[in-house]
Amino acid sequence: MTRLSRPDLAKRIAADIPVGAYVNLGIGAPTLVADYLPEDRNITLHTENGMLGMGPAAEGDQIDPDLINAGKIPVTELPGAAYFHHADSFGMMRGGHLDVCVLGAFQVSVKGDLANWNTGAPDAIPAVGGAMDLAIGAKSVWVMMDLLTKQGESKLVEQCSYPLTGVGCVSRVYTDLAVFEVGAEGATVLESFGESMDELRRLTGIDLKG
Repeated sequence: MTRLSRPDLAKRIAADIPVGAYVNLGIGAPTLVADYLPEDRNITLHTENGMLGMGPAAEGDQIDPDLINAGKIPVTELPGAAYFHHADSFGMMRGGHLDVCVLGAFQVSVKGDLANWNTGAPDAIPAVGGAMDLAIGAKSVWVMMDLLTKQGESKLVEQCSYPLTGVGCVSRVYTDLAVFEVGAEGATVLESFGESMDELRRLTGIDLKG
């Protein structure tokens, strides 16, 4: 089975972000996208803890403990970066000012429903953060995730079994095996990284289009 590594998947997502876009990258794997954004595309990264103009992850002498993203990872700042109260940051998220957000997920349905804050397990710790605000506020919501769980179950599903973060909010799902478009018409394979349509249908249990 051909799987794309997380850095390669982050690079693949970065290639799709439009020129001049304002973008929020969710906690976890999506933060890797910041390291692969082309410098000449004038893309501005927003963090929910109050920053516009975030650069790639900080390394070595670049690390400033006071300069972190929402996932507490040290980051760099780009020329023209701005800082503000997190309430203003959430106002930007809820007000439709972000062109794209990239989030992780436990499940995404073929109609674009998102579940990424709680598995519903008795011992699970809810961790919604700003995901609900991003899900309803960003113009385009993309998900970055593995297609399968460690148990081999598909995370792209007909209907989410976990508590929802947002309904019909996701438009595109980037996974280690393929890229999918989701929405009212169901799930379509935009790109496979090696698996056939029949194999992707078998793995997901979904009548995929493409």
